[in-house]
Amino acid sequence: MQWKRYITGFAFSFVFVVSYFTNKFVLSVLKFTYPTLFQGWQTFIAAVLLLLSGKLGLVEMSRITGSAALSWFPGSLLFVGNIYAGSRALSRIDIPVFFTLQNTSHVVSYVIVKVVHRQKMQWLKFISICLMLLSAINLPLYDPQVDVNGYLWAVGHLFCVGAYRVFQIHYKSSNLR
Repeated sequence: MQWKRYITGFAFSFVFVVSYFTNKFVLSVLKFTYPTLFQGWQTFIAAVLLLLSGKLGLVEMSRITGSAALSWFPGSLLFVGNIYAGSRALSRIDIPVFFTLQNTSHVVSYVIVKVVHRQKMQWLKFISICLMLLSAINLPLYDPQVDVNGYLWAVGHLFCVGAYRVFQIHYKSSNLR
């Protein structure tokens, strides 16, 4: 049964990387400059897959109250910002650079948790966060095709991803389980 975990992990990694290459192709090569429309298409596909999973009994779905939906509104805005800014950044910078910058979203999560929630962190984690931040700061300096607007969109994407990660972890809603 151990091989099923490996196949599942490989399949997820494969689909993840292929989806980024597909997004990069659509956004930069085909010059598709309407990320909101592209986001709507991705949301539609996700909704269809979720409904199909519900019909097949793979996930359990129930009604969502208005107060539960309203309490997740900040998370929804961060998610939309994540996709929009990420699409804009991905259309302007290379995929390896984008992946390196996307990993830096952990720095944003760390700072928010440290400042807002006053949680204590381990020194090893602090050192690794500093190294990630240092690599992200040096990345534009050594990028031969530097695009300032792409990096600005990437910073917006990093903020939204990091803040959304903290929102997911620290906001527990019993209505959306």
